[in-house]
Amino acid sequence: MEITLDMLLASRENRQAKQQALMSAHPSHTLVCLTVVMPGAVKRNLHSLIVANAALTAVLECFRQYLIDIEVRDLATGYECYLVVALEALEAKKLACQIEDSHPLGRLFDIDVLAADGAPLSREQVGDTPRRCLLCEHESRWCMRNHTHTQAELHARISEMIEEYVR
Repeated sequence: MEITLDMLLASRENRQAKQQALMSAHPSHTLVCLTVVMPGAVKRNLHSLIVANAALTAVLECFRQYLIDIEVRDLATGYECYLVVALEALEAKKLACQIEDSHPLGRLFDIDVLAADGAPLSREQVGDTPRRCLLCEHESRWCMRNHTHTQAELHARISEMIEEYVR
């Protein structure tokens, strides 16, 4: 199912509201939010589900001992998982970066860790480098802003990564 821009914007607002609700309910804990990187208008398909299952397994293995609460949402606008953990935010972000950097599909995981004020911590705040593009050596933000690559190129690379992982 293709999603519209309005659906995408509404899902971001709903995600922010969910994050705020969880942070209010657990003010002394850290919130970890997992989504799947899937460019284009189709956010939920076989590839995104494979990535989502791999991501959920990875974050549960990593954060299980700190887990206070978890909520998983499989929506037309994409997969979302919220973990409330008993871990300092900077330490949680370091672990999130390790997952993103070491898992074979980690480049397709977006694991945000929210500070007490609700702002996501950056990779740079824990001494890590910005994420690289799936296709070249530029920062991913640079390529996204400049529309350096086509969606077809990105989808081909994502398909290749998932096929390698499944084999």
